[in-house]
Amino acid sequence: MNVRDRLAKPRDPEATERSSATDTRFCSQPGALRKGPALLALSCLVFVVGLSGTDLANAADEPKARDIMTRVDERDDGDNRTSEMEMVLIDKRGKKRVRELTSFAKDQGEDDYSMMFFVSPADVQDTGFLTYDYEDAERDDDQWLYLPALKKTKRIASSDKSGSFMGSDFSYADMTDRPLENYEYQLIQESEINGHPVWVVQSTPIDDEEIDETGYTKSIQFVRKDNDVVIRSKIWVKKGKRNKYLEVKELEQIDGIWVPTVMTMTTKKGKQTLHRTILTTRNVKFNQDLKLDSFSVRGLETGP
Repeated sequence: MNVRDRLAKPRDPEATERSSATDTRFCSQPGALRKGPALLALSCLVFVVGLSGTDLANAADEPKARDIMTRVDERDDGDNRTSEMEMVLIDKRGKKRVRELTSFAKDQGEDDYSMMFFVSPADVQDTGFLTYDYEDAERDDDQWLYLPALKKTKRIASSDKSGSFMGSDFSYADMTDRPLENYEYQLIQESEINGHPVWVVQSTPIDDEEIDETGYTKSIQFVRKDNDVVIRSKIWVKKGKRNKYLEVKELEQIDGIWVPTVMTMTTKKGKQTLHRTILTTRNVKFNQDLKLDSFSVRGLETGP
């Protein structure tokens, strides 16, 4: 079996750490993401978050904001996609660890299947990750992680999806598109980032179950008006008084498909940067000969 990716921010959002979701200082600054194979959906991932208690009860869904996020969700992200990826993990002391991956993605009707394998370094080589991202909001997405050292495949439970994916700033929940039905949306401002007009949309989960699974309590996303790509996102993490910042550094159009080719996810507590992940995607190809039966636990354990 031979198979190989997927996954989207501008001016540094970290300077806005003290700003609230409706603070115009943050909203008027220049850079979020969604849509893409795992790492990602890496499209992904709209990275959505919400409030709790009284704020949840008072959150109001706005038709225009929902229409914007529906277009983000339905944006063409290509099919039968392969790519190569570099993941750089940077700790608070600046120490770097570099990992190389290959990634594959295929549509199955309205559902998205994605699979990635770590190529290097040796301590993670042949580790594989498989995701079934279902369109049906009533159906929980399936994820499996293959650990070659143990020769064992682990199914990722819903209660574990807020955990870190392979030591990165991305969580397992970030690797899938969250159902639109699980959120309420508000358009809080129109702005501009690096010369591109954007909508600024706040996403709020409708219940605590979604908050518990993602580990997030609120997010705001900056959506480019010309292509419906989330190029920046600020995310409130439920535990630890932390925030995450997603930034699309480079966005390219490949075969007519907008692809975030360089993006960062940064975790901060107050002013302190705790960790950062830089994800670079290369050699993106669409319409490759990918077999559906390769996207299986057996295919995960066999390798690319």
